[in-house]
Amino acid sequence: MSEMLQKINAVIEKESQFVEGLTHEIGKVIVGQERVVERLLISLLTGGHVLLEGVPGLAKTLAIKTLAETVAVSFQRIQFTPDLLPADLIGTMIYNQAKGEFTPKKGPIFANFILADEINRAPAKVQSALLEAMQEHQVTIGDQSYQLPPPFLVLATQNPIDQEGTYPLPEAQIDRFMMKLKVGYPNREEEKLIVERMTSGTAPTVQKVIDPAAIQQAKNAVSQIYLDDKIKEYVLDIVFATRNPEDHNLKDLSKLIEFGASPRASIALIQAAKAHAFIKRRGYVVPEDIKAIGPDVLRHRLIPTFEAEAEEMDSDAILDRIFSEIEVP
Repeated sequence: MSEMLQKINAVIEKESQFVEGLTHEIGKVIVGQERVVERLLISLLTGGHVLLEGVPGLAKTLAIKTLAETVAVSFQRIQFTPDLLPADLIGTMIYNQAKGEFTPKKGPIFANFILADEINRAPAKVQSALLEAMQEHQVTIGDQSYQLPPPFLVLATQNPIDQEGTYPLPEAQIDRFMMKLKVGYPNREEEKLIVERMTSGTAPTVQKVIDPAAIQQAKNAVSQIYLDDKIKEYVLDIVFATRNPEDHNLKDLSKLIEFGASPRASIALIQAAKAHAFIKRRGYVVPEDIKAIGPDVLRHRLIPTFEAEAEEMDSDAILDRIFSEIEVP
C-alpha cells in the first residue's frame, strides 16, 4: 500500500505543478476570493459545472473570465435575459440559397468555457436547452446532435437579492451543478487593494498557464488519487444524514429537511474531494478534504422545509449540524 501511495504521490507532485502558477496569474486580477478561485480550479479538474451566487460587484464574472484567460481554451460570455431564445444559445438551422438546403449555424455554446451571466433571468426553454448541454455535453439543432468541445464547463452566476423578472432555477437543473458557491464581500484591506488596482489606469493582464492536453493529464491524475473505504463510508454517512437524519442522531432535523441530497451528490463529493487533494498536492483523500468541499457540493441539493425557513435555518446551517454530528473516520 505504501509503495502504491508513493507512486501516486509522485504523479500528483508532477501533474500539479501548474496549480501555483495558475493561482498566481488569477491573483494578479482577483483580490482575495481564494476559496472561490480554488473551487473554480476544482471544477476545471473534475469537469463539474459551478453556480456562483452573490450580490452585484463581487467580481464573480471577472473571476470566471480570468480563469478562462489563464487556460488556452475558447471562452464565451452569454448574458441571460428574459427575451433570450434557445436558438440564441445553441444555434439554429439557416437556409442556404446557393445549396438549396438548411445548414446549421452553431451558437455561442460551442466553446470550452461558458459564462452564463445571471442565469436565473432566462425563461424555462433556454434553461432546458442549457440543461442538455451541461448533462450530455451535446446540443441538438434540428434533427442533428452535435458534441461540444472538451473541456466543457458552464460557470453560471446569479444575483440573490434582485428577484424581479427572474425565473428561479428548477431543482433538477440546480442538481446538475457540481457546486454552488456563495461569494461574500472582501475585507477592508482587500477592498483597498481592489480600489488601487482598478483606479490605477492600467488593467492587470494574465498569461496562459495550461492547455487542454495538460488539463486532461491532470484529470487523469485526479482519478488515480487514493480513496480509502472509510472515507467512502464517511461520504455516504453525510449524504444519508441529509435524507434520514433520524438514523444519525439528528432527529430534530427531520422536520427541517424537505428533500435530501441525491446519489449525484455522493459522486460529486468524492470527485471534488479528490481534486481538492490534488490542489493540496496529496495522492490520497483525507476527511478534511470532505469537510472543506462538502458545503459547496451539498448546499443546493438539500431543500429546507417552510418550518426551517421560519426558524431561519438555511441549508448551510443544517449542513453545519450534520458535519458536526457525523463521526470522522
